[in-house]
Amino acid sequence: MSNGITAAEALSQAERLGAEGRVADAIRLYRAVLQQAPQLPDAWYNLGVLERRAGLYLEALASYARALEFNISGPEEVHLNRGVIFSDCLRDAAAAERELEAALALNPRYAPALLNLGNLHEDLGRREHAAQAYRRLLELDPRAFEALARLAGLSDVTDANDPMIARLRAALADPAADAAARASLGFALVRALDACGEYAAAFAAAREANRASREAGPGVRYDRATFERTVDELIRAFPAGEVPGSTADAPPHPVFICGLYRSGSTLAERLLAGPAGVAAGGELGFIAPLAESLFAPFPSGAALAPPALFAEAAARYRAELARFFPGAAWVTDKRPENFLYLGLIRRMFPHARVVHTTRNALDNCLSIYFLHLDQRAAYALDLADIGHYYRQYRRLMAHWRTLFGEDLLDFNYDRFVRDPGPTARRLFDFCGLAWDERYLEFSESGAAVKTASVWQVRRALYRHASGRARHYAHELAPLAAELADFAED
Repeated sequence: MSNGITAAEALSQAERLGAEGRVADAIRLYRAVLQQAPQLPDAWYNLGVLERRAGLYLEALASYARALEFNISGPEEVHLNRGVIFSDCLRDAAAAERELEAALALNPRYAPALLNLGNLHEDLGRREHAAQAYRRLLELDPRAFEALARLAGLSDVTDANDPMIARLRAALADPAADAAARASLGFALVRALDACGEYAAAFAAAREANRASREAGPGVRYDRATFERTVDELIRAFPAGEVPGSTADAPPHPVFICGLYRSGSTLAERLLAGPAGVAAGGELGFIAPLAESLFAPFPSGAALAPPALFAEAAARYRAELARFFPGAAWVTDKRPENFLYLGLIRRMFPHARVVHTTRNALDNCLSIYFLHLDQRAAYALDLADIGHYYRQYRRLMAHWRTLFGEDLLDFNYDRFVRDPGPTARRLFDFCGLAWDERYLEFSESGAAVKTASVWQVRRALYRHASGRARHYAHELAPLAAELADFAED
């Protein structure tokens, strides 16, 4: 190296920088080494990992390709990583499938590729292909607990004596199943028991699954006082009646769909993706990083920010939309927790439409309790915490309505399943899009769906979840009392 250190020393320093979170510095050092010594496959691999962390997805793909070119050991892992980038970051399902198949061609017993291939088939609605991938993995490893949980999710369980229920219970009792495995298996058992009407057993299974999920997590606990302060700070930072800070209004136009998990956001997005020129963005992760970088500490930093900074944030966000959805006139962003950032969104995009998805409060809270969320959503692991979170969320949404006025629409899941045509037409009118009854046939779309609603939205109209809380009236009685003032919503 020109600065007097050897390549090995520079690589060691780059590895240390990456471990310390100094990703940009580590990337620069890896690139400097590889410019002079490009024949180092492990260095290319490590560079690809860091570039992916930095959101440099095309660069990461190129670095992984160089690692393959220089005959890295374990090339199937490189193909797996490339497949994940194509699937999760670039939304190129065909390229992701090619990479996963390449990994399996090199190593047919490579479990991570089989599991990811099954997940990809699920995203694309290929039920039998997904089941085949999971069965293949289970043949190789009967204790592939995640594959069993996913396979159970594909099964149409209608009877308590279904062999899948016994299989899940046996896996849960296996001493080899750690807390993470018990959480995945447990939530799969919840779905199966609920589907066949074993409601008391389903609720008991949910209690155990949430307990396992908490045990498997990083020790994060939901702090009610902290979340209340967060809501207070957001309301103070974005008071009602203020003049928006950015006036930029150029395509691609974002449509923000937000609300709680399991409130119908995937359904709303699938409807809106019907017309030409509208791209379904899914759960985009663009807003939160902008908030934490440009307006730190957020939200107080946004309260004092000049209009030019909101314009810069809007320009960066649009650039990301254009990068991932070239040619789209409209792009939906349905990340549920964007409801926390609606004040910032209003300042960035004063003309943006916001679709707030809602449903019966008890149904919504129960569905969250039955859902295997990331443990960082710590409120979801306890029904009482879910109720508290729900009240604070509704308090914040009431404030946002004073900012957005008619630019915020409540799209109610229960109303839609009762009367789909008029409800969908109202959604389209709100977004300024022409309505066509054929858009109700969204279940036939082959587009990828990367949420827990992957199979529900592929049915013509999924009514089972509307009113489900009535089956759990005894278990939900304390929550029903807590949320009594939302009972008629």
